[in-house]
Amino acid sequence: MATRPANGLLARMMLRKTVEQVQRETQTSELKRTLGAWNLVFLGIGCIIGAGIFVRTGSAASLHAGPAVLLAFLIAGVICALAGLCYAELSSTLPVSGSAYTYSYATVGEFAAWIMGALLLLEYGLAASVVAVGWGGYVVSLLGDFGIVIPPELTGPAGYPILKNGVAVLGADGQPLHTLFNLPAFLICAVLAALLVVGVSESAKVNNVIVAVKMTVIIAFILIVGWYVIEHIDTLKANWTPFIPENTGTKGEFGISGIIRAASIVFFAYIGFEAVSTAGQEAKDPKKDMPIGIIGSLVVCTVLYILVSVVMTLVVNYKMLNVPDPVAVAVDALGPQWSWFAKLVKAGAIVGLTSVVLVLMYGQTRIFYTMARDGLLPRVFATVHPRFKTPWVNTIVVGLITGVAAAIFDINALGDMTSVGTLLAFAIVCLSVIWLRRTHPELPRGFKVPLFPVLPALGIVSCIWLISGIEWSVLVFFFWYAIVAIVLYFVYGMHNSRLHKGLDSEDAPPMGEYVAPVGDGL
Repeated sequence: MATRPANGLLARMMLRKTVEQVQRETQTSELKRTLGAWNLVFLGIGCIIGAGIFVRTGSAASLHAGPAVLLAFLIAGVICALAGLCYAELSSTLPVSGSAYTYSYATVGEFAAWIMGALLLLEYGLAASVVAVGWGGYVVSLLGDFGIVIPPELTGPAGYPILKNGVAVLGADGQPLHTLFNLPAFLICAVLAALLVVGVSESAKVNNVIVAVKMTVIIAFILIVGWYVIEHIDTLKANWTPFIPENTGTKGEFGISGIIRAASIVFFAYIGFEAVSTAGQEAKDPKKDMPIGIIGSLVVCTVLYILVSVVMTLVVNYKMLNVPDPVAVAVDALGPQWSWFAKLVKAGAIVGLTSVVLVLMYGQTRIFYTMARDGLLPRVFATVHPRFKTPWVNTIVVGLITGVAAAIFDINALGDMTSVGTLLAFAIVCLSVIWLRRTHPELPRGFKVPLFPVLPALGIVSCIWLISGIEWSVLVFFFWYAIVAIVLYFVYGMHNSRLHKGLDSEDAPPMGEYVAPVGDGL
């Protein structure tokens, strides 16, 4: 049986799962342990590669940092490494499905776990929406290369003016035209939700192939565009003058504050390593494999981010990169003789972004699944389809949330909301490491954060520091989002918690065999 119900509101909110409970849930997991270290590294790379390189690098450079966006990636990478080390320790100590949500439940308590679940909806759900918007941008660009034009009204967020070469497009009445709905972004979310409902038993192999394609395209982009830059460096070096554009007088618009602002934007692109920790119950040897998967994927992708940002801002002036498909803009700049390569890169980006959206949606369904088994969400979110053996209701809800958000919101607003959720989630994870070291020093740990408690503390401070650079309007939205989440906890979660009722999640009625919706690897 679980811990007895706590007396008093504060004690109730801090009710924690015991380490023994978490370990029992791991031992009684219905998920198959089929993932090795390399599978986890590829899982992380599959999620990381795409969100930053293919989508948000352009807006971070164009609106905030200029060519110095590569410094923003360095800052974000270092801060992310601090959180990554904490994730590695927690995932090797508590290798369970649910990721940071479960870590919070076992350390800080139930209320913190609920808040973490709300943050992860921003981190996974809205991140999937961001990448879906980028996917739509590359699809529109590639189809345009073949003379297929999607009406511009159906390719952007609701209510935004349609621009062509920076100039507003006018309708027959002489008034500016506006976008209505991002149809491609909505469709990719709907299709992938359907795929996750049906299940893909061999998706580990499919994911590995997709990752290989993305890596090949990115490396080819770096080599070919890099060689082009070297050949034309005399003229292209002007794009790096100045390297750090002078601040406009507004905080976050270039200068040092712009680099910090850009770091908060591109930070969300690193959430792929965190997705590795959601596969804790499917790792063959989690104490060894999870840290390798997390740190390994993070290092590889950070190097690639920096290299891409270097060649991209050299071949194209940073002012031209505020688009959903900056890599497409960069390869188009090589000239018509490279049109074949431009098509190849765009096709590779589309394939790669598809896997990113899939992994993010998968991670979100896992969080909802775990929360529902704990009683903090309605039981229907953990219901397994009798034929497909996947959490079908949960997956449909996630598909609708991500699809609608991608269809109606601007990519920059979505990205900023994702960054807030991600940064706060990382800060809580760093706090959880400190808490668990103090309260359970005897636990066997497959990996320990070095220089404890300095590095976890730096992780907390640096995450809060980056949040301070995000636009005020986004922070106001997050404030109201947090208020709603807190109210829902007191109205529903607190009263339906299985832990509060003295039950472990494995005491719940059987729901049928749960087979991972993306099978052996994703």
